[in-house]
Amino acid sequence: MTHLQAGLSPETLEKAKVELKENPDTLHQDIQEVRDMIITRPDIGFLRTDDAFILRFLRARKFNHFEAFRLLAQYFEYRQQNLDMFKNLKATDPGIKQALKDGFPGVLSNLDRYGRKILVLFAANWDQSRYTFVDILRAILLSLETMIEDPELQVNGFVLIIDWSNFTFKQASKLTPSMLRLAIEGLQDSFPARFGGIHFVNQPWYIHALYTVIRPFLKDKTRKRIFMHGNNLNSLHQLIHPEILPSELGGMLPPYDMGTWARTLLDHAYDEEPEYSPESYTLSVKDLEKDLSPKTMKRSQSVVEPGVLKRPEKVKSEEENLQPLLSLD
Repeated sequence: MTHLQAGLSPETLEKAKVELKENPDTLHQDIQEVRDMIITRPDIGFLRTDDAFILRFLRARKFNHFEAFRLLAQYFEYRQQNLDMFKNLKATDPGIKQALKDGFPGVLSNLDRYGRKILVLFAANWDQSRYTFVDILRAILLSLETMIEDPELQVNGFVLIIDWSNFTFKQASKLTPSMLRLAIEGLQDSFPARFGGIHFVNQPWYIHALYTVIRPFLKDKTRKRIFMHGNNLNSLHQLIHPEILPSELGGMLPPYDMGTWARTLLDHAYDEEPEYSPESYTLSVKDLEKDLSPKTMKRSQSVVEPGVLKRPEKVKSEEENLQPLLSLD
């Protein structure tokens, strides 16, 4: 075991070896091979290239050198292309702080049976008069940056649960295709995290319609890890034990305190009230729509037209959408 593996438990070390093909004898060589590829992308500013940083990209791509480098390049390219998003990316930023205090994201204290960190989003908490969808995305990315420092989570990964209870059609209408694609690019294509499952619960029909819009931009592996549970919380509990879930998700724990994770990041700054309105954010919705116009997106014929939420003729049953998920591939 090298010093780069010092933070891993014996069980996680074995998991890294078996599932990720991580070999302590070749670890430094693996890292250097990825680093040597940086010269091939002079158009990107690689602002961090130390061993520990590159290692998380190798783990995210099961030590495939080329795929790890591609993810590393996309990580910095995404930040170059969306500079305003990453200005003042810290918990005390007014928009991020408001989103964090409303539980975007929530982080459960217990890991699941595979050692994965569980993130929860209660969608109806989005107060659109106080912060934007981009603020929520920034809060999530900031949170992931903090948590991915833990080598255990680099190996074991994350699970995301989104509860759509009481999420209104009016709120959903603010989720434009371009904004959703921005989130997909930031989380699926440009961040070194392993997501073992994305669970939708209590989703209304218009969330199914939105999913139809974004589905063409999801990788096959991502699609297979999205589970539509609807009101069937028993199917969720087959994959995540209710003993570690809050009562809102049919769990045995007390209701989730939305400020839990925010207090962890903000500490004494939690109770300070920021002066902020969504209109003041530098990345305007108009700019976002211009940069990521749906007209430029490759869409399948089955995609719902941007900005239009149509009730589907038939939504698959929850049983059809639920597949067993036992471990990360």
